Amino acid sequence: VLPACLLLALLLLAPALLAQEERGLIFNLDIGELCLQSAQCKSGCCHRPNGLSLARCAPKAAESQECSPKSIYGVYYKCPCESGLSCDVDRTIVGSITNSDFGVCKDPQE
Repeated sequence: VLPACLLLALLLLAPALLAQEERGLIFNLDIGELCLQSAQCKSGCCHRPNGLSLARCAPKAAESQECSPKSIYGVYYKCPCESGLSCDVDRTIVGSITNSDFGVCKDPQE
């Protein structure tokens, strides 16, 4: 009887395990899902609007949008720029510590 129950359990759990690998519970998270670090998000940006809000995966900033330079914190108030763009920002020591150095995404070719 035990092997039949074990087989049934494996058959029921197999789809859940496959779905876990596709989307992930900790990594490979979609936009809008709760996160703790940007490395968890498909987009590469774990964003929170303010210090009291929960962080969620968000799209990276497009050209002319506000941005943050990449930081060691892994959670941003403004997302870093999309690939190929740079965040034009005046960095300060205080801004780096408080994660408040914001700029604008620009194409470095222009």
